[in-house]
Amino acid sequence: MSTSTGVPAVSRGFWAAYGELWKRVPGNAVYLLAVFVLAMTSLSVLASLFWTGVGLLVLVIGLPLVVGALLVARGFGVADRFLLLLTGLPEIPEPEWNRDSVERTGFWAVLSRPLRNAHYWLYLVHGMIVSPILSIISFTLTVVWLSVSLGGLTYWFWGLFLPRDGNEWGQYVAQAMPRVFGGWSSWAVEVTLYLVAGILFAITLPWVLRGLSLAHHGVAQGMLGRWQSDDLAAEVRAEAAARSAAVIAEDMSLRRLERDIHDGPQQRLVRLQMDLASLERRAEAGDADAAAELAREARGHAKAALDELRALSSGVAPPLLQDRGLAAALEALAMGSAVPTRIELDPAVDAAASPEMARTVYFIVAELLTNVAKHSGASAATLRAWVRPANPGEPTTLDVWLVDNGRGGARLSPGHGLEGLRDRAHGLRGELELQSPLGGPTTVGVHIPIPATAPSPRSAS
Repeated sequence: MSTSTGVPAVSRGFWAAYGELWKRVPGNAVYLLAVFVLAMTSLSVLASLFWTGVGLLVLVIGLPLVVGALLVARGFGVADRFLLLLTGLPEIPEPEWNRDSVERTGFWAVLSRPLRNAHYWLYLVHGMIVSPILSIISFTLTVVWLSVSLGGLTYWFWGLFLPRDGNEWGQYVAQAMPRVFGGWSSWAVEVTLYLVAGILFAITLPWVLRGLSLAHHGVAQGMLGRWQSDDLAAEVRAEAAARSAAVIAEDMSLRRLERDIHDGPQQRLVRLQMDLASLERRAEAGDADAAAELAREARGHAKAALDELRALSSGVAPPLLQDRGLAAALEALAMGSAVPTRIELDPAVDAAASPEMARTVYFIVAELLTNVAKHSGASAATLRAWVRPANPGEPTTLDVWLVDNGRGGARLSPGHGLEGLRDRAHGLRGELELQSPLGGPTTVGVHIPIPATAPSPRSAS
């Protein structure tokens, strides 16, 4: 196969790849020279700090010194990974520095965390042993190839300034190889040999520097990079944080419900009980007018208690949610809202949302609609819910947005309702997003990832 110009495609691809290697030569060279300085510095610093700490382990100060050596080793390793970006090779991902499944607090727990993490020890071995050895080899080869390439190609110029006493090595080469250099002057032999060496080393320079950079990158990826178990550790910590957030959110909701029942319906029912007792006494006394008045007041208190219980029941999942799904429950919430609410629902939400997710979303939307009616001063709102397809490297997400045209100014404050709603979302590893400039509109978005085990909208349809 050949191109229209008669140049084989394979040959053209080779020269294109060779040209790309030459473009990487400056970055590779700077890295190989700089990492040698970094490695020698890390060797001296880490060896002094670590072995001093080991020698003083019998004293209290020894352990902090060892931990300090591990932390400094982490810094040198991060610097090495940063310098590797000069080579154009893929970035090495950051390891998981806290692999504790449960967050531990306290002085000794924090102090001993590096001692319990294998990444710190690998960084120490890399900075104190592996990197210095590898850097010495790569630095030597880099200096040799750069000096021979540049020096050989330019010897014809700078060699003129060297003192010559008539006993140069070029004449010995000419005498040893008369068939090749017979009749040549010592200067011509030296220039020719230097030029040939410079050409050979210059031609192979991109491959040599790239190979040395790849060696550093491979070692760094194995010793300084992220492990598969790091992802599992991060997943466990995220799950633990999500469970903690869910427990806190449920506890706050129960406390708020208990407080609302105590301050509202319970007080009205107590007043109703007292009114009924008074009504009984008036009826026995034959005071019909007073009894009728008390009956009217009791009926008013009963109606008020019933209204408050209905409002509080919005925090309890209705049968509609279990019987007909999340879409029907959200539509019922929107229709029952005191503020006219337009609703846009993706039918796929029922198939995508698990029962726990549907319950959480229902509670959040119910609370948000209550906030809109009580605090926003809005005359209209829009509720949207749909399943957002997964992007590369991201999960499928259930997105819920509530937008109102109220006065705005809403904030996420600790101990307030919106903060509790965010904790509910965090309980499912979701996020709550708030945009509420003064003057409105207020936009609240809830984004909850759908587990891969959940039925997909396509399969459900």
